[in-house]
Amino acid sequence: MAVKIRLKRMGSKRNPFYRVVVADSRAPRDGRIIEQIGTYNPVANPIEVKLDADKAMDWMSNGAQPSDTVRNLFSKEGIMKQFHEKKNQK
Repeated sequence: MAVKIRLKRMGSKRNPFYRVVVADSRAPRDGRIIEQIGTYNPVANPIEVKLDADKAMDWMSNGAQPSDTVRNLFSKEGIMKQFHEKKNQK
């Protein structure tokens, strides 16, 4: 089973809001999830990103692959840097 960290779209038409979730790669975009680890609101000014960095790093260390957009969010929040530093220490 391949596990992905990706966005699940919520909100109404023309008002997107996303949850950052861990899901099986075969599940539909807005389908069944394993765990929610954060939120992303691109409409807010400034853009709101709330993430649980510890859960994200735990999932990535267990083999979960972030999608491109989630990887960009993680990079902006400094989670990818922390993950690589932690991984290189081992």
